[in-house]
Amino acid sequence: MNKPSERQPPAPRASVARPAPAALDGHLVMIGNYAPRQCGIATFTQDLVQAVGNWQVSVVAMNDAQVYDYPPEVVLGIEQDDLNAYVTAAAAINDLKPDVVCVQHEYGIYGGPAGSYLLTLLRALDAPLVTTLHTVLEAPDDAQRAALEELCALSRTVVVMSERAVSILRAQGVPAGKLQLIPHGIPSFDLDSAEQKRLLGLGAGPLLLTFGLLGPGKGLESAIRALPDLLARQPDVTYLILGATHPHVRRGQGEKYRESLWALARELGVQDAVRMENRFVSLPELMQYLAAADVYLSPYQNPAQITSGTLAYALGNGKAVISTPYWYAEELLANGRGVLTPFADP
Repeated sequence: MNKPSERQPPAPRASVARPAPAALDGHLVMIGNYAPRQCGIATFTQDLVQAVGNWQVSVVAMNDAQVYDYPPEVVLGIEQDDLNAYVTAAAAINDLKPDVVCVQHEYGIYGGPAGSYLLTLLRALDAPLVTTLHTVLEAPDDAQRAALEELCALSRTVVVMSERAVSILRAQGVPAGKLQLIPHGIPSFDLDSAEQKRLLGLGAGPLLLTFGLLGPGKGLESAIRALPDLLARQPDVTYLILGATHPHVRRGQGEKYRESLWALARELGVQDAVRMENRFVSLPELMQYLAAADVYLSPYQNPAQITSGTLAYALGNGKAVISTPYWYAEELLANGRGVLTPFADP
């Protein structure tokens, strides 16, 4: 036995082989609006970047004369109305030597007639192009048609999020082999509805919810006009309108639309049943509100809306949905998955 003052030499430590870092699958450059810019495409693009897996991702963010505090993955910004910025961006992207370039496309976020400045950039790219279309029009004007035709010609793959978009593009001559249908992604959560109502101070009664950036065309006045009859039958209903006014609407019109909704609620005597949260909420907070909701209302007024992230979020997380019959809602809520009502019909 060893004496207490004696120490044994330490046992040799086993050598643990550490796995080498996995090689990246490739380098992706993503072009589109990006958070913290407040718009649906910015949120979509950020979600997509976070979901692409084992790839290096460099983001080229579209700017609208505002200053944004972008995260590190944003390597370049393009001022949307500066044609020279698109030329410079093409050279910078080629210097990155990406394996693929992915564009999030919406006519209004790029400069020029129908966003045609983007084509100046895309023509000069060395890497293959994948384009996701967030707007697909059945009857585009001449500028929109010309921009879309060249955009699809330049793209190796064109991604859409609905069967209707596939049908429209096929009828407009886009080859079937280029088209890829990928349904809109959603976040997943497991939160108790009653508990979230309590935490958010929303009461125990039925909660109707509409969320997203606010502006004319959302049809929220129809939902408010439906409240008097509803409250007569269900007095403890709350209608929550969650979301900041769209930045472009706010710059041009201020809070005129939101104020008109409040005026309507007061006129109808339902102001105590209406709650508005005028802010752009984080995804975790949005999930709390969506968990608390009993019914999601989607009263949009534009029949030609080809996709809706808010509707996908609500339906995908098990909410009962009442919607006007815009294209995406007709498809997503078919076969009894939701209730469709006429446009502008309280």
